[in-house]
Amino acid sequence: MRISDESKKAWIITVNMGYGHQRTAYPLRFLAAQSGLIQKNQESQNVINANDYFRMPEKDRIFWRQTRNFYEMISRFKKFPLLGDLAFSVFDFFQRILVFYPKRDLSKPNLALRGNFSLIQRGFGRDLIGKLNIERGKPIPFITSFFLPAFMAERFDYNGEIFCIVCDADIARIWASLNPEKSRIKYFAPNQRVVERLRMYGIKNENIFLTGYPLPLENIGSEEMEILKENLRYRLLNLDPQKRYSAKYHVLIEKYLGSLPDFPNHPLTILFSVGGAGAQKEIGINIVKSLKERIKNKTVKIILSAGTKEKVKKYFQENVKKLGLEDHLYENIDIIYQKNIYDYFEEFNKKLRKTDILWTKPSELSFYSALGIPIVIAPTIGSQEDFNKRWLIKSGYGMTQENPKYTEQWLFDWLKTGYLAEAAMQAFIEGEKLGVYNIQKIIS
Repeated sequence: MRISDESKKAWIITVNMGYGHQRTAYPLRFLAAQSGLIQKNQESQNVINANDYFRMPEKDRIFWRQTRNFYEMISRFKKFPLLGDLAFSVFDFFQRILVFYPKRDLSKPNLALRGNFSLIQRGFGRDLIGKLNIERGKPIPFITSFFLPAFMAERFDYNGEIFCIVCDADIARIWASLNPEKSRIKYFAPNQRVVERLRMYGIKNENIFLTGYPLPLENIGSEEMEILKENLRYRLLNLDPQKRYSAKYHVLIEKYLGSLPDFPNHPLTILFSVGGAGAQKEIGINIVKSLKERIKNKTVKIILSAGTKEKVKKYFQENVKKLGLEDHLYENIDIIYQKNIYDYFEEFNKKLRKTDILWTKPSELSFYSALGIPIVIAPTIGSQEDFNKRWLIKSGYGMTQENPKYTEQWLFDWLKTGYLAEAAMQAFIEGEKLGVYNIQKIIS
C-alpha cells in the first residue's frame, strides 16, 4: 500500500533496540512522512529512529547507546549459570509486570518511570520534538512504537496528536505517563488485556483504541485477507498430514477459507527466529541436528533467522557444515540474514508465506500467530515475554517447546494429532489481523 496524499501522512517513530519496536513500526512505513532526520541508510522507509537520527545531540545519543548495549549484554549474559540469571532478574525487576488480579488502581508511578521522566525533565528528547514541530507547515500525527518518544512528545509540546503502539500482550506500568489521567497520549492496543491494563494505569478510555498489532500487509493483502487465506490453505495440508483436524472441522475450514488444495506447494517448513541480542541460536542447530534425515530426504525445510547479526549467521553456517549438511544450505536449510534491518524484515515476511511453524521466544512475533502460523515457544527472556507466553498458551495459539534435541519425535507427534493445525486456525479466527488498517482509519 502507498499513500501519495501528504495530508494523510504521519511521523513514524521507533528505536533500534532489539527488533521488536522496529518490527512494529515497519508495517506502517507507507504512512511515514519524509523527514530531514532520516539517516541515509534508512531513507527508503522514512521511519525515524528516536535514538539514531540525523544530527542528533551527542548527549542524547550516548544515553541511548548505553541503554541498548546494556540490554543486549544482559540478554546474552543470561545463559550463564547462576550469575547470568541473577543479573537478569535484577534488571527485569524494574520492568516487571505485576499480577493482573485482583483488579486495582495501578496508576501510581514506579521507580523506573520516575527515572525516565527525570531524564526528560532535564532535556532528553527536546531536540527531536523541537525539530519535528518545525519541519512541516501543519501538525501531523506522531506515532511511536516505544513509550519514551511519546513521553518526550508530550513533555515538549508536540503540536499534533500523539499515538503509542503497544507491542506486547501485557505491559508494565512504565508504558503509561507519570500523570496518566492528564496525559494526551493515545494508545493502540494489540489485545483486550492491554486495554484493561491501560485502564488500571489510569489512562482515559477515550485515549485507548483496540486496533490489534500491526501485521505486515504483504502477508495479509487487502482487508479481505486474500494473501493470508491462500497461505493458510496450503499450510493446513502440512500441519494436518493425517487429516484428523480437517475431518472434524471441515465445515469451519470451508466457512473461513473455502476448499483446501489437493497438495502442498512446499515441504513442511519450520522458521526458527533468533532475537535481536542473538540469544538462543543453539536451539536452531539442535533442531537441524534432530531433523537431519528429514532434511536430507527433502521432506522438511528449516529456515534459520539470524536477523542482522553476522556472527549468528556464521554460527549457523559453520554448525550446519559440521553436521554434514553443507549441500543443503540455501535449499532445505535457509538462513535469513541482512545487514539492513528493513531488508531483513522484508525477507523474513516473504519467507513466512511458506512457513508452517514459527519457533521463537514469545516476543512481538507472538502476534504473528494471527497470520495462521502456530508458535512453538522457546524459553522466555524477561517479564514481558513471560506474559506473552501465557497469552499464547491460554489463547490456544502456541505450545511450549519440548527438548529441541528430540524435535524429530515430539514435533511429529503433534503433527499427527492435528494440534498445530488447530492452533493455526484458532489464531487466524480469533486473532486480530487488520491492525494496520485499523490504525490508518483512526489517524485519518
